[in-house]
Amino acid sequence: MFTYINPTIRERLIDEHKLIRIDARGKEIPVNEVPPDGELAINILGPIPLPIELGEVAITTQWYATVRSTELAKVEELARDLSKHGHQRLFAMLASSMAVNSVLMIGDPGRSKNPLVRVHSSCLTGDVFGSQRCECGPQFVSALDRISQDPEGGFVIYMSGHEGRGIGLWAKAATYLLQDAGEDTYEANHSLGLADDSRDFSDAAALLCHFIGDRPFRLLTNNPKKLTDLAAHGLTQATPVKHVIGVNPWNRRYLAAKREWGHELSDQDLTTGSSDGIRTATK
Repeated sequence: MFTYINPTIRERLIDEHKLIRIDARGKEIPVNEVPPDGELAINILGPIPLPIELGEVAITTQWYATVRSTELAKVEELARDLSKHGHQRLFAMLASSMAVNSVLMIGDPGRSKNPLVRVHSSCLTGDVFGSQRCECGPQFVSALDRISQDPEGGFVIYMSGHEGRGIGLWAKAATYLLQDAGEDTYEANHSLGLADDSRDFSDAAALLCHFIGDRPFRLLTNNPKKLTDLAAHGLTQATPVKHVIGVNPWNRRYLAAKREWGHELSDQDLTTGSSDGIRTATK
């Protein structure tokens, strides 16, 4: 039985303040109230001590799992129905379709005047398989490393629904084949009838509002659009911090296409593959 379906466990987590709900502005709202139609509400479960060891990086974080209330409610309703009919074996199917985002809190950023943040889009091929067709895996590990070494501490917001800039893993696989035939990463999206970037940063913005509030923060990114998207949700005090690492012969053309489409990448970045001050961390 899922812990968020069992009423006893659910109420215990609420009483312990380990299950909360926030609105689009990051403000805490009652967990048991149904948000008005169309309004964003996010359930947050945690903190959960999570020791992480990736390559040379070994740190302990506080993990928060997050999911939209509307999405969770639909899954809970279906799960209750499956449970009544003895079909618990299908729970895995429900769970796999639910986008659960994560917040990794590193250090003590609650005291920070200007925490360091990485909003990282999920990338199975890069983060898990160690693919060199992108720089995602090294960027993720390096973000953990940089934040753990920063005196201010900070957060990694891991967005699970952002695979392939929001197009999903299946479509991403198709774009790889198109790239192998000569198209760049953006042209491949267009060939499939998809947008350059389909990612939705509203959840990330709400989580940042909740954990950081109105404080300024430094954002590890080379993508000005990410700053623009977060600013559209009221997060206007973000200062970009260059985050280049993991450049190799397999992904140099991919990164060059990113530069053509607006990413802040220099010729030196595409040659050396490491921003000043980054300790190289490999998976």
